Amino acid sequence: QVQLVESGGGLVQAGGSLRLSCATSSIPFSFHDLGWFRQAPGQAPGKEREFVAAAAWSAGSTYYADSVKGRFTVSRDNAKNTVYLQMNSLKPEDTAVYYCAAVMKGLYGAGDLSYPRNYKYWGQGTQVTVSS
Repeated sequence: QVQLVESGGGLVQAGGSLRLSCATSSIPFSFHDLGWFRQAPGQAPGKEREFVAAAAWSAGSTYYADSVKGRFTVSRDNAKNTVYLQMNSLKPEDTAVYYCAAVMKGLYGAGDLSYPRNYKYWGQGTQVTVSS
């Protein structure tokens, strides 16, 4: 069973920073597109998780939601089988459970990496709380 494990969440004041990590020993990240999604508290049941960022398997290809562009940076270290999400200038509206996800490379184009239904593997999530 594939298991992705997120870490690095926590409580931070508005304007602060956090770095999330997601690692696995189950699948080679080098052959997968990787994404970060989030689910805010009280989100309506059945609503899809919100896309945050994605790092395609090809080096240098990253994508961001407009709401985090310029503040968050996604990166990957294939040698460590780890993907990161550096979050700066955090806002209270960034409060959510953050999930990493993976899908085999080549199945989807750049625009499709923002849809959670296209990912096959998921982590259990890590809580990020930003206080005002």
